[in-house]
Amino acid sequence: MSKIEKGSGNVYADLGRPDAEEMLVKAQLSTKIAEIIKLRKMTQTQAAEVLGMPQPKLSNMLRGRFRGISEAKMLECLTRLGRDVQIVVKPSSKARKIGRVSVSFA
Repeated sequence: MSKIEKGSGNVYADLGRPDAEEMLVKAQLSTKIAEIIKLRKMTQTQAAEVLGMPQPKLSNMLRGRFRGISEAKMLECLTRLGRDVQIVVKPSSKARKIGRVSVSFA
């Protein structure tokens, strides 16, 4: 019989990745970028032109291959797709000594 463990909510952390938080943020941003591209019925070639990146790099990003793509570039992609990006810095919970990065979409 297999033992089932409840995940932490971050698959990258569950897999033991040292950059788990960054990877989760990139995955969330990439998912939103893909959603907007699909909503606009754009081809990857059209989207790559709008985003100012080569189509193969966009394809990799949309497949979860984020190497060489910064969070800043992903935020730029969202603005090029007509989205406002707001960054809010606030004190962390008293239960945590180290802050965290999270993404929310309006």
